[in-house]
Amino acid sequence: MRQPEKHIRYAGGITAQLDYHHGQLRPVVGVQTRQVTRAVRTPGQDGEEGWTYNHAPMLAYWKGSFYLHYLSNPVHEHVPPGRTLLTVSQDGRNWGDPVVLFPCYRLEHVHRYEDGEVLPEGTYSVMHQRMGFYCAGDGRLLVLGFYGFSPTPKVSPNNGKGIGRVVREIYEDGRLGPIYFIRLNRHAGWTESNVSFPMYTESEDEGFRQACEELLQDRLATLQWWEEDRSPDGFYAVEGGTAFHHYRLPNGEVAGLWKHSLTAFTADEGKTWSVPERASSLIMAGGKIWGERTSDSRYALVYNPSPIGNHRWPLALVTGDDGLAFDDMLVVHGEVPPRRYYGQHKNYGASYTRGLEAGSESPPGGSMWVTYSMNKEDIWVSEIPVPIRSRVSELVADFFTDMETGGRVKDWNVYSPLWARVAVADFPSPEDKSLELRDEDPYDYAKAERVFPECASARVRIRLMPMQADRGQLDIELCDGRGASPIRCRLDGDGGIKLLQAGTWMELQRYEREQWLELELRYETDKQRFSLTVNGHSHAKAYTFSMPAYTLERLLLRTGESRREPNVETPIVTPDLPNAGVRTLPVHYYINRVHIQPIERGHAQ
Repeated sequence: MRQPEKHIRYAGGITAQLDYHHGQLRPVVGVQTRQVTRAVRTPGQDGEEGWTYNHAPMLAYWKGSFYLHYLSNPVHEHVPPGRTLLTVSQDGRNWGDPVVLFPCYRLEHVHRYEDGEVLPEGTYSVMHQRMGFYCAGDGRLLVLGFYGFSPTPKVSPNNGKGIGRVVREIYEDGRLGPIYFIRLNRHAGWTESNVSFPMYTESEDEGFRQACEELLQDRLATLQWWEEDRSPDGFYAVEGGTAFHHYRLPNGEVAGLWKHSLTAFTADEGKTWSVPERASSLIMAGGKIWGERTSDSRYALVYNPSPIGNHRWPLALVTGDDGLAFDDMLVVHGEVPPRRYYGQHKNYGASYTRGLEAGSESPPGGSMWVTYSMNKEDIWVSEIPVPIRSRVSELVADFFTDMETGGRVKDWNVYSPLWARVAVADFPSPEDKSLELRDEDPYDYAKAERVFPECASARVRIRLMPMQADRGQLDIELCDGRGASPIRCRLDGDGGIKLLQAGTWMELQRYEREQWLELELRYETDKQRFSLTVNGHSHAKAYTFSMPAYTLERLLLRTGESRREPNVETPIVTPDLPNAGVRTLPVHYYINRVHIQPIERGHAQ
């Protein structure tokens, strides 16, 4: 009997509303999103300008540490020189300074292709790779990159004319082994006699050579190479598609994913494949897609559900049970800060997502980890708790004392740029901790969200301390499932506690620095009204919602105004923003405890 054909599909009826960076999607509860690197165009110690094109990160977890590498160019995509940088973290939250993993490559001779094209002596290459790490059977960690050429910004370096793929080993003590080529683009005229690094076969380390041989025999791992290689020697089972990735189905077969919604399947570990087909229900453009089997034996896909390649937001997630049918679209990263630096082909949004590459160990905790670039200039990582959920049923009574200082903020969604951090702090003491929002970024903010049980009426109590009253701001909002905020309160930088009413910020009272504030908000959606009490002092009994909502389910704390730009009409080419590399005076807010209690109808008083 003929088996039914397999198809990967999104079976949910929800789509992302691209007029909002979060797509009006519910967030995955508890996602911790942290910036790994922030581009700054300021002179370095060696006199060169900072490199502000950073993109295509890759992630691995090996022997208790996270390893992340990414491409870096001075200003533009595909414009040399290019290099690959590596950063390491023990916890996925705090990352070391990037080091050069694969340096800039400069031709020492003229290179002539068979079609007559000539690369002059002194031409710089750019890095371009769809694969980052490989863990061999003996436990060795290999890290890889590709040296390609881009004669003009419109010509991609993954055109088959690049030099080849390089490899080196990361040792347990953090040292990096020598650089070798593992595969040359011989069809483009590159041989051992005209490249700057030796072949891996010349290494004196037999274990390293064997690890490279093992990788070369892995048809699934090496299929990621085709795009840059394009060799006609029959090395690749599928010739076509970009940014290949795969995951294993419950029956042992493997599902393959490419950009632009292409999918295929193999039952023999990548030797032969079904004909790739487009999964039309997976709406996406030029951003990558990542899929994996999660620690609870379910499946998740992470991608940008946008048909517009220039506008890659939100970073969304869908889940399923069998690796084929997916549903329940949620947002992982729903922020798009301003792009600070001009550069060609620097698409907006969080894109080119990649998780822990196959063969890596699993970090403790069972979370799903993904990395991606933002606006092709900053690198981010998100920890996604498993099981993946968008709703909670437990009452919120949050004290931060039982959480690790600087560690994971349990049940909170955290958006933490390097210059606008969100973290558990020993304040006012190690025995009485708080959630700290610290902001000194001129173009971004710190944000923390707490999902609570969806309800039509509730009492929300927050104990917090502003460390200044003459600058900055802390917005406090209550939101519905689409991210609409009918209740908006603000600690403004002029020392006033304000509410948004009829489009105007109305001051209720003054506040002082380094003094605790006890805020209590009560709302009733059937009346579209809410009230506010500050330190026991009740203001007017009822204020009007700023927009309609039948239920609310999220508390949002943010050190800046909500933003609507870039949007789908924003041009892709914009100038540098002024003073983007200069920190502002820091502002601090400490959230000591949060209680949220739903109120049954008839018991709102």
